[in-house]
Amino acid sequence: MKAMADQAMDEGAFGLSTGLKYLPGNFAKIDEVIALSRVVANKGGVYSTHLRDEGIAIMPAIEETIEIGKKANIPIILTHHKVIGKPMWGKSDITLARVDKARNNGVNILLDQYPYAASHTGLSVLIPAWARAGGQEKFIERLSNPESYAKIKAEIIFNILNDRGGEDLNRIQFARVKWQPNLEGKTLKDWIVMEGKKPTIENGAEYVIKGQRNGGASCIYHAMEEKDVEKIMQHPLTMIASDGRLSSPGIGHPHPRAYGTFPRVLGKYVRENKLLSLQEAIYKMTLFPAKTYGIENRGQLKKGLKADLVIFDPNTIIDKATFIQPHQYPVGISHVLVNGKWSIKNGEFLNKMNGVILRKTEQKTTSTREMNY
Repeated sequence: MKAMADQAMDEGAFGLSTGLKYLPGNFAKIDEVIALSRVVANKGGVYSTHLRDEGIAIMPAIEETIEIGKKANIPIILTHHKVIGKPMWGKSDITLARVDKARNNGVNILLDQYPYAASHTGLSVLIPAWARAGGQEKFIERLSNPESYAKIKAEIIFNILNDRGGEDLNRIQFARVKWQPNLEGKTLKDWIVMEGKKPTIENGAEYVIKGQRNGGASCIYHAMEEKDVEKIMQHPLTMIASDGRLSSPGIGHPHPRAYGTFPRVLGKYVRENKLLSLQEAIYKMTLFPAKTYGIENRGQLKKGLKADLVIFDPNTIIDKATFIQPHQYPVGISHVLVNGKWSIKNGEFLNKMNGVILRKTEQKTTSTREMNY
């Protein structure tokens, strides 16, 4: 794995990312991540991580990441930082204070965030990792054992009450359900009621198991508090990122961030809420991440750099995508140039493939490059 990481860096990777909340990353020990991060650090890369936990156990997860940063001597990014689950609402003060302390103690730490109070991931995030070890076949095998079934169900109930379930079956919304597309856009509560059952938390756990038996689904979890979103956004170490995946217009029920992330910040949080200045917001979207990843020819308007330009009206730009109707483009953007070529002109999409794969070319070590903000 170390040899593969080294090769990847030589081929243009920007660093190492982990998803320690998810399988199989959940089974990775800290020493393994440190060993790989050291390889990446030697080639001037960064370590970006989806924390092992973003709910009740978020603080140990942050401590783990800080430890990785220290021992590998590598810049660290807490990616799409959030505090999730009802017991954690309002606790962003604590996580941000820990980030500040680490930064003041010399740890090269940053954050990124998407501007929504809902996350998007698999239905399986409600199921304990141990229950899914070995894949779907092993999961179904464990369900056949009454003792392990009861344990799985109990831990799902805990997650519905304390983690991404947000203590409410209405907060779990289906996004993509291949085995039953009519559930897309509906909630776990809707599904249970459609089946003629009472929408109790216990039945919610049963239907999570049923959904995973069917092959799983992607879901939107409305389990964050808006005030935490705002506090994290305002923090000077936070960059703006969509965490969105490529979505085909009209297909499935994606998270609205796939369409609206950046216009939402500029319209809702800059113009309407005055949470950030226009300059701050644009910096968090452009030059800040470019500097973080060592992309020296993008991120600002300057002669000789790549001409990636978005022309927008600050008085009208806003997202239109919603959790009910996500397939909606934003308004207020008239022109887009990618690498100096028109991609959108006078509001018209030109269907031009102007983008290129970005590769890291500079090979500075972490000792000579500091992630300033």
